Amino acid sequence: MSKLQWDKVGERLYETGVDRCVLFLMGKNAAYEKGVPWNGLTAFNENPSGGEANPFYANNKKYLNIIAAEDFGFGLEAYTYPDEWAACDGSAEIAPGVTAGQQTRKVFGLTCRTLIGNDTEGQDHGYKLHLVYGAQASPSQRNHGTVNESPEPTTMSWDATTTPVEVPGFKPTAHLVIDSTKTSAEKMAALEEILYGKDPTSEGGTDGTDSRLPLPAEIIELMKDSAISG
Repeated sequence: MSKLQWDKVGERLYETGVDRCVLFLMGKNAAYEKGVPWNGLTAFNENPSGGEANPFYANNKKYLNIIAAEDFGFGLEAYTYPDEWAACDGSAEIAPGVTAGQQTRKVFGLTCRTLIGNDTEGQDHGYKLHLVYGAQASPSQRNHGTVNESPEPTTMSWDATTTPVEVPGFKPTAHLVIDSTKTSAEKMAALEEILYGKDPTSEGGTDGTDSRLPLPAEIIELMKDSAISG
């Protein structure tokens, strides 16, 4: 046993940044299509809601609290987006180069990475992989301003809600987070190969794989016995 200590060297952690975003459209039979990279994403903002306490009283005092169900929402900000995102943003190409808005918005999944830093390794300490399921974007405002002496690229933003998926042994969720500092490098590499795909080992080879979004049950099996001791 020992006395608690604060701000020990190597334990001054922080999170920063967002990168390696991949978009997965929902296809037929509720299966996600292969992933496409999202260049120009500048922010992934988590916005959970619900979880409020509903108090009930008896015998002139608080009797119990019933907690409301939680819902995971999030916001995205970007300078640009992949062509596949148009279907999630309620747009459809009705003729070559002609896009119509106010169309049905596709369900999508998403993964991105945020960095974990500390006082000794900086931003190289580790990272978190975020996996989002069953998302739908809502209409959002987009401003177009004149070019002036201080031009800036237009920033686009969207808010999204989610529908949870099943997690064996736990409540359904729409958001998984995998921490590289708490799992083995081999397991993280295997997961990233699924999320980002793999090139063939030789030109013309057939052992390459497409990027795809694994469901929680598959991730649980993959990550078994992967915790880093110590």
